[in-house]
Amino acid sequence: MSGLLAGKTALILGVANRWSIAYAIAQAYVREGAKVLLSYQGERQRSTVEELGAELGAEKCLACDVTKDEEITALAERIRSEHAKIDAVVHSIAFADREDLSRPFVETSRAGFALAHDVSVYSLVAVSRALAPLMVEGGSILTLSYLGAVRVVRNYNVMGVAKAALESAVRYLASDLGPANIRVNAISAGPIKTASARGVKDFSKVLEVVANHAPLRRNTDPAEVADAAVFLASQLGRGVTGNVLYVDAGFQIMGL
Repeated sequence: MSGLLAGKTALILGVANRWSIAYAIAQAYVREGAKVLLSYQGERQRSTVEELGAELGAEKCLACDVTKDEEITALAERIRSEHAKIDAVVHSIAFADREDLSRPFVETSRAGFALAHDVSVYSLVAVSRALAPLMVEGGSILTLSYLGAVRVVRNYNVMGVAKAALESAVRYLASDLGPANIRVNAISAGPIKTASARGVKDFSKVLEVVANHAPLRRNTDPAEVADAAVFLASQLGRGVTGNVLYVDAGFQIMGL
């Protein structure tokens, strides 16, 4: 493949390291000809993301803490002034307190529940609201989900409930933004060894179960998720919105 995103500008939120799904998506977008902008949260992340951006050939690295409306507004204004428009947004941001992931869901704290939903769900709404006006030719907004949104996955707990809310938010945003030719979708990726996944207790056992029982008898490769993200951001995905696309070696179809 080549050139599927030529002439497009894409913002990717959530590139944390070389093993993150967002990094793989950024690689694929650059490969397909997109101008890629990356975001970072605070000065602590800045040097890391700028280093990754240089590797990827990203156009710019921009500050944005998605829990602060003023930073989202500033991000949108900077993109407006420097690029005039944007064509694609990838939201690869999620967070929950480790304590709330490690204990039964029924013991989730009120603060922990609110934090997980603020960072993992509301941020998609806030970012979409700020950036949709810059999608003057239509565009694609993409977020990342997981099977724990629709099934109980042991030790996923409050994050599973947040992902369920995220998938619902995708549908409502798709309805709201569709008249502007802005498509909103999610990719539900199979379990992948990322930094955030290490916060899930016994994650290695999850990988083992999936590899043994998925129809393709293996785990998901980040590059597979990235290629699906290219499809959704390109003209090939122009009729797809409000959907959750599973890229998980088929595991979601399996019963006991």
